[in-house]
Amino acid sequence: MHSSDKDFKVGIWDTAGSERYEAMTRIYYRGAHAAIICYEPSSIESWTRLRHWLHELRTVEEDCKVYLCGTKKDLLDGGYVSRDVPEDIVCTYSRDLNGHFLTSSKTGENVDELFQKIVDDCAADMKLMKQVEEQKLQLQKEEAAKAKNKEYCSC
Repeated sequence: MHSSDKDFKVGIWDTAGSERYEAMTRIYYRGAHAAIICYEPSSIESWTRLRHWLHELRTVEEDCKVYLCGTKKDLLDGGYVSRDVPEDIVCTYSRDLNGHFLTSSKTGENVDELFQKIVDDCAADMKLMKQVEEQKLQLQKEEAAKAKNKEYCSC
């Protein structure tokens, strides 16, 4: 994917949210820069599991950027299913996270936008981290030059 005039390789692991793989999921998200936690807007149980997975993720990788992803937008829009998870609850909950997208795997709606947002956010963080490192390096060089030029008294 492309962001900030650079190409980024994105690795995706789908842990499927299954309880039987719960112990293994920690391996996948240790060191992750971003995570997408999906839920089905027509399922309260799905929303409850989302909250569980968010807690699990934060326990292992508290600095990971988290994006909520509501699925099956095409079914909601078509009136085939009803929304059981109220939008205001989702909005309130997602304020402390990095984004919320309502997507459709069937039509592809908002899927590219979700991944682009993640790449853009991570690219911005990398750019900021690089600037901080460059400033740190500059300060270290200046301090080393000052120490070298300092006259010391032998008394």
